[in-house]
Amino acid sequence: MGRAARPFPYVSFLRVYEPLDAFPDAQQLVILEQRARDRQLTESIDQDQSLRRVLRTVSDPFPHHEPDLVRVTHFPSLNGTTAPYYCPNQLAVRTTLAAESLDQSLRGPLIDVLVPEAAREAHQARLDPDTFADSVARLHTRSATWGVPFAWFALIHEDDLTEVVEDDGRVTTVRVTARIGDCIDRGRRSVAQLAIGAPEMDLLDELTEIVEWLEVFRRDAVVEVDYGPVADRVFPDDSPMDVRLGIESLADSDMLGAAASYRRLASRWIPIRQLARAS
Repeated sequence: MGRAARPFPYVSFLRVYEPLDAFPDAQQLVILEQRARDRQLTESIDQDQSLRRVLRTVSDPFPHHEPDLVRVTHFPSLNGTTAPYYCPNQLAVRTTLAAESLDQSLRGPLIDVLVPEAAREAHQARLDPDTFADSVARLHTRSATWGVPFAWFALIHEDDLTEVVEDDGRVTTVRVTARIGDCIDRGRRSVAQLAIGAPEMDLLDELTEIVEWLEVFRRDAVVEVDYGPVADRVFPDDSPMDVRLGIESLADSDMLGAAASYRRLASRWIPIRQLARAS
């Protein structure tokens, strides 16, 4: 049997999960209504909703009054017990930001075809102005298409809690979770090393911005790198170690070591990113 065709490009996610009491009362009620739902069911609902938006007769990629989904993960707390942590999908805000980003990158009539002005205005009217700014400031989810950004790998280690999700012999995703304090410390260390060894690299700016984003959240939060379906092409994956060794090599002026790390990363990820341009 061949593998089913994927209706979407490969999308990976970087998520921050917080304890229940980190959220305002109204959001806690939404979380409590969904906290018992299986994670696989949440992912299925999210994908089904995305497909329905894409297949609308009239082009309109924005959500219409769907209740915001909440993802739940369980992670060992500092006292040793496993505790639940929550990540709101914040889809309305994320689609707003995505449309703004698309508007800046595309010119001409194409943007009006993909995101018509009428759809944008209707979506803007549905947003709650009292909560929008706070949601933007505390956006719990970042996404990337056609691969996992190297900056994300600097936040995790190969010995972090790793969940491999499989379906009929296929790896549907890999999720790596770590305490946010560890991720911030790792990110800061990498920023310092890159500032010494390769201050011209885009990776330095990307990591600096991610660390600043993580610092917005509580220190008892956890961070998840969710590979998404691209995991089936790369797992088992040594990218976190390769990124770490590459950055350490740059800081030590070990160009041979840095080049070796980059070659390993490139052989793994460039073929996947080339799929974005494949017909």
